[in-house]
Amino acid sequence: MIEMFCLRCREKVQLDEKDVTKEKTAKGRPMLRAKCPKCGAKMTKFVK
Repeated sequence: MIEMFCLRCREKVQLDEKDVTKEKTAKGRPMLRAKCPKCGAKMTKFVK
């Protein structure tokens, strides 16, 4: 389970790992992307 913060709902959301995609920015910084299950907003979380 991965926890991300939705800016539209203003609350933390628990997501399964299958719903989260791992990507890198143009400069190579790793991040996670997902869609909020409640409102459908895009969420981004930078990781180390």
